[in-house]
Amino acid sequence: MMQRTTRTFSIEHIKGFKQNLLSWSQQFETALWLDSNNYQQQYASFDSALALEEFTSIKTDYTNAFDKLKEYQTITKDYIFGYISYDVKNDVERLSSNNYDGLNFADLYFFQPQKLIFIKGKNIEFHYLKMVDDEIESDFNTICARKITTKPSDSDEKIKIKLRIHKDEYYSKVHTILDHIKRGDLYEANFCQEFYAENASINPVEVYKHLNDISEPPFASFLKMDHQYALCASPERYLKKQGLKIISQPIKGTAKRLISAIDDNKIATDLSRDIKERAENVMIVDLVRNDLSKTAKIATVKVEELCKVYSFKQVHQMISTVVSEIDTTTHPIETLRSTFPMGSMTGAPKVSAMKIIEKLEETKRGLYSGTIGYFTPENNFDFNVVIRSILYNEEKKYISYSVGGAITEKSIVEKEYEECLLKAKAMKYVLQNSK
Repeated sequence: MMQRTTRTFSIEHIKGFKQNLLSWSQQFETALWLDSNNYQQQYASFDSALALEEFTSIKTDYTNAFDKLKEYQTITKDYIFGYISYDVKNDVERLSSNNYDGLNFADLYFFQPQKLIFIKGKNIEFHYLKMVDDEIESDFNTICARKITTKPSDSDEKIKIKLRIHKDEYYSKVHTILDHIKRGDLYEANFCQEFYAENASINPVEVYKHLNDISEPPFASFLKMDHQYALCASPERYLKKQGLKIISQPIKGTAKRLISAIDDNKIATDLSRDIKERAENVMIVDLVRNDLSKTAKIATVKVEELCKVYSFKQVHQMISTVVSEIDTTTHPIETLRSTFPMGSMTGAPKVSAMKIIEKLEETKRGLYSGTIGYFTPENNFDFNVVIRSILYNEEKKYISYSVGGAITEKSIVEKEYEECLLKAKAMKYVLQNSK
């Protein structure tokens, strides 16, 4: 195991320190920031984490991706941070991804950071590899003293956002999914569409900060890999391993927040009782239970919470928590492989849903509806679902964000379209209003 030097400092003004930390991180070619935004969620391991600079890394397409990750994680025996894109589904099942890709992210990427910083309450923990541990104190002092200056975007022009699937075409495609449901090909499909901008430049940190401020989700992340960025305001956990316990928390069911407290409480209560939304959620819970059972010890798959409504700044969400217990001999990668991609972003039955949505969607999903997270030296891990996210290729000047919704037999096409626009609202707003 690679040795790390650990030092802890205490800070009073955490909010300012976090802003300085993210700004300071931009000098590095590789940076991954994870932030819980102090959301009171169960199973949190830290408030925030920042991983910087590759010591070692793995970058690959989907071919044998999980085997390569397994080998890399086993040999490294250290913290590794990165992502698995949705298209690694092609490694799990006999599937393909042939749709348009404007971003060109690798299918899978993880790195072992030279520098790693955790925020836990008012404590700042530095975990640096021995080769750079003499920089801990100076880095801490530099971060504390940093004066944030905002570098404006290269362009003053308003970003022109286009739709990859227009409204009438969206309606037609959803009707096709409904026909599949009537035929018995599937029960539910998560159908996604892309919004994009070409020849456009943004300041990624400023856009991320704006997106995060208006959402404050528990699984936010900012990923920088040279000229590629993911600005993620995800409210959803995909999978966490804590000792021998596996935790999955799928989201299905969305309602907008309202200004009046009485109206807001009513819409949240209505969501919790909505038959269609509950049916969507329960279908995915069944799928997750089935996925977890592939690696679980007998009789350990349990639903800890079913269809509980949680409130975020922009929306109310219906979340369920499904847990299981694995054997000491089960490799952590196997629990990821056997549950990937997450049911909340595919549908049920999963393989049939993935085949149908691949034909109907116009864009390769890539990192969208994949997962960003980390492994610890103790073989634990935690991964989000990449939704409510802006993806950016600075070199190609291509900006992309996608949204989706669960289509079931009770779906009303117009309402599904409205839900997509609600989910897209925050991303569109920050792209058109961040400097």
